[in-house]
Amino acid sequence: MTPAITAAKKAGIAFQTHEYRHDPGHASYGLEAAEKLGLDPVRVFKTLVADVEGKGMVVAVLPVAHKLDLKALATAAGGKRAAMADKAQVMRSSGYVLGGVSPLGQKKKLPTFIDRSAQALGTLFVSAGRRGLEIELAPADLLMLTDARFADLCQQGGA
Repeated sequence: MTPAITAAKKAGIAFQTHEYRHDPGHASYGLEAAEKLGLDPVRVFKTLVADVEGKGMVVAVLPVAHKLDLKALATAAGGKRAAMADKAQVMRSSGYVLGGVSPLGQKKKLPTFIDRSAQALGTLFVSAGRRGLEIELAPADLLMLTDARFADLCQQGGA
C-alpha cells in the first residue's frame, strides 16, 4: 500500500488501482503506463514538479503525451518563471521515486495544478506511488484530494 492509495482510501473516494510490469528500459514512464494498460494517453496523467521563481516548488499534473508549458505553470502559480525541480529535491519532497511520483500522498503538500483537459474526463489515471502502479479516479476527486486548481499547462501543439 502506497501513501497515494492510503490517501484515497482515507478520503473514502471511488478509485481503482491498475498494475503492470514496468520495463526499466522504456523511454517514458507515463506512455509506458498507457501502452501497458491499453489506455488512450489523454486519460493518463504524469506528475511533474517545478520550481517557480518566488513561489517555490509546485506540482503539475498533465497528460503523458504532452509537454509542460513552464511559462503557463508559472503564471498559474502567480510567478514569472519556472524550471523543472532538481530530481533529488523532488524525491525528498514527495517521498516517491522518479517515475512513481504521485500527486496524492506526497510527504510535503505543494501547490498543485491539474491540466484543464482533465475536466472533460469521467476518470483519469495517475501514478499510485510506484512504477508499474496507477490509480484511476474522478478528476474532481483528484482536485479535492490535492487541493489543486485547474489550469492550461500543456505546450501548444501537443507533444
